[in-house]
Amino acid sequence: MLFCLTMVLSMQAKKEAVRTNGYPITQVPFTAVKITPNTFWGDRIRAAREVTIPLAFQKCEETHRYENFKMAAYTLQHPGHEGLNTPKWDVAKFMGFSFDDTDVYKTIEGASYVLQTYPDDKLKAYIDSVLDIVAAAQEADGYLYTARTINPQHPHGWAAHQRWAAEEHASHELYNLGHMVDAACAHYQATGSDKFLNIAKRYADCVIREVGAKDGQACVVPGHQIAEMALARLYVLTGEQKYLDEAKFLLDYRGKTKVKNIYSQSDKPVVDQTEAWGHAVRAGYMYAGMADVAALTGDEAYLKAIDAIYNNIVSKKYYITGGVGARHEGEAFGADYELPNLTSYNETCAAISMVYLFHRMFLLHGDAKYIDCMERTLYNGVISGMSVDGGRFFYPNPLSSDGKYKFNADGTTERQPWFGCACCPSNLCRFIPSFPGYMYAVKDNQLYVNLFAGNMATIQVLGKDVTLSQQTNYPWDGDITLKIEKTKAKAFDMMIRIPGWVDKTPVPSDLYRFADDVLGSYSVKVNGKEVMAELTNGYLCVNRQWKKGDIVTIHFDMPVRTVKANPAVKDDRGRIAVERGPLVYCAEGADNKDFSIFNFLMPRRPHFSVTDCDIKGLRDVNFSVKAVEVDGQVVEQNPRGEAVVKGARLTMIPYYAWNHRGAGFMEVWMPQTISALGNY
Repeated sequence: MLFCLTMVLSMQAKKEAVRTNGYPITQVPFTAVKITPNTFWGDRIRAAREVTIPLAFQKCEETHRYENFKMAAYTLQHPGHEGLNTPKWDVAKFMGFSFDDTDVYKTIEGASYVLQTYPDDKLKAYIDSVLDIVAAAQEADGYLYTARTINPQHPHGWAAHQRWAAEEHASHELYNLGHMVDAACAHYQATGSDKFLNIAKRYADCVIREVGAKDGQACVVPGHQIAEMALARLYVLTGEQKYLDEAKFLLDYRGKTKVKNIYSQSDKPVVDQTEAWGHAVRAGYMYAGMADVAALTGDEAYLKAIDAIYNNIVSKKYYITGGVGARHEGEAFGADYELPNLTSYNETCAAISMVYLFHRMFLLHGDAKYIDCMERTLYNGVISGMSVDGGRFFYPNPLSSDGKYKFNADGTTERQPWFGCACCPSNLCRFIPSFPGYMYAVKDNQLYVNLFAGNMATIQVLGKDVTLSQQTNYPWDGDITLKIEKTKAKAFDMMIRIPGWVDKTPVPSDLYRFADDVLGSYSVKVNGKEVMAELTNGYLCVNRQWKKGDIVTIHFDMPVRTVKANPAVKDDRGRIAVERGPLVYCAEGADNKDFSIFNFLMPRRPHFSVTDCDIKGLRDVNFSVKAVEVDGQVVEQNPRGEAVVKGARLTMIPYYAWNHRGAGFMEVWMPQTISALGNY
């Protein structure tokens, strides 16, 4: 759901109208931005294209995902067939989860984003062949849920014999709808084909007929949210009011149906919720859906609620890595300031949901602080979930590791090639290739430059094309060059985000603060002449008559900074975290073999050096990063139990890069006091 609902209505060569998404600020869609190969994000998109997406399609074949659709189709073609009473057709025995269909949808979505950047007739034909399999499993009235259709009398154990009866518990019928609609919109946007879109619309129409508050309808809301923002997206694409109405119903009736559960944020109406509780992924998707519906309907109560929830997250429940979800139990948010490190959950999907929320908050309010949060989550909490080569994954993303704690649900402590519950790998499939759609935005005559990555983009400002290129080695250094390649728009404001990490705060709250007296600075020049202007909501405005060849150069200082947490976060007391630019750093045992990183004591005034570091990982996954080194002390015990202090030099690497060399020690929050040593 990634392109916040500004959808191109026609993929024909001639330009046609673009339907508004209701937000004051309009996202520049992924179709308008091409990420430069062999750059930081170019490499990640390449890994998704060459490794992750093919792997996901392979897993769909190997793990019965496609076969589920084929079996459902067979039952539709042969109702009451003799096999239904045999073990082979006992759904609970071969279908792992009632939402397994979504792995197919999410992989198609990611492949669709890739097709836009890398046209591939073979991949397009493969997607079409998969859609033939999916379409055959759709019931006559549009219902498409293989967990029941395969064997209506003996459905998956999380489903019920009657449609929607278990939706608020675990059937995931509406969750399946949400991912289907999202994928279908992306497929249409990237290819112009309505093949998948028509399948998704038929299921959405079925839901509209059967789920609602009218007599004869099932008055239920999603047990796992995502349908809300998907239906809002479908409304923007098609202009059909019924999809927006259904999205709003699914939100309006939350807390009013039979099931009231804080785990799924259904304990009270959404407009009465003021803090983040329950399952973190469900929550993030719901908050993003609330923002979409608020933007499209102007519902002030929704706006007030999501503002309060956002503030609660960023001021009390947000990890320094941009992740959320402190508790393994329920994969859930914890209480205020409950942010453990070793046992933190921080599901990769939850980080992705925060990107959705933060981006929407920016589109509503136009403040760079929301993009600051989005950037932090992108560079740390999201990409940590996928290995650099695209072939290994994290489900949780802890901030500390002793090499033994089993933080994965399958009892492992290192990146895995796949999971039985494959929501995180398949979510990364669809998210990583969508990155281009988060870089720019437009409002009237303002062109927002939100993220920094090599790319070429054609953006409409006041209906006129501006072609802009960006060259940079970000996040390894803070030098960015923007060039007007051509423009039909002459006078417009280029709004350049000055990240909060440059000279303000790590996050826009008192949850974290810089612990050093390092002064960051920045400069912006146009054709070599420095621009002097006050920041407005975190943006420096460059207003001029633009012409082809104009060059904007941006420089951000990137000193190494130290961060302290609010004292209310008990697990981080006496500790500091280390950052450089948008990247959070960690110490890993693989780089510090002469001592235990848990015994390393950071000096009060650390002096850091930045070095190039080649990481030689497992399975020939080798890559380079900027490492940080610092001198400190190691506190150990001699055989008599006496404390022995010796000098040592610590190496730290970007957090996203850890665990490429197997399970071992890792620490983000480094002790700075004796009392903090061995807190875990």
